[in-house]
Amino acid sequence: MHLPAFLPRPAARTLYAATAVAALAAATLVPLSARAADLSLNVAEGPATEATLYIPLYADAASFGASKPLASQSLPLREGKARVVFAGLPPGRYAVRAYADENGNGKLDTNLVRLPTERYGFSNDAKGKLGAPDFEAAAIGVDADLQSAIHLR
Repeated sequence: MHLPAFLPRPAARTLYAATAVAALAAATLVPLSARAADLSLNVAEGPATEATLYIPLYADAASFGASKPLASQSLPLREGKARVVFAGLPPGRYAVRAYADENGNGKLDTNLVRLPTERYGFSNDAKGKLGAPDFEAAAIGVDADLQSAIHLR
């Protein structure tokens, strides 16, 4: 290896070693929790008939309350079950709502007193009093790949 004339051989070795140590330190100091994670959800107890499962994902209480999801997926239920993955999520707390659209109109139907007439559920199998649970009740901490279940009711 040819070294520049302005850099003596021992100084070059020190520079190369310092660069290698800095690169290694930077790689090991990045905490594992700062890496993206996958949230896998197993949804059960859906209707045995044909239905589409809608699953919005919320990153905070404000978006949960305003029904403005960070991401959303829809897929057919098979024998009342489905599995969905939200991939590459940054570490944080997330809440999920899920409902089975049994009549194909793309929304959760309710009766005259606004009680759901189609099956629905939340992450943590959270339940609310006289309505949907709040974000804190449904929130799941995701800092590594995580599997969770939602039971529709």
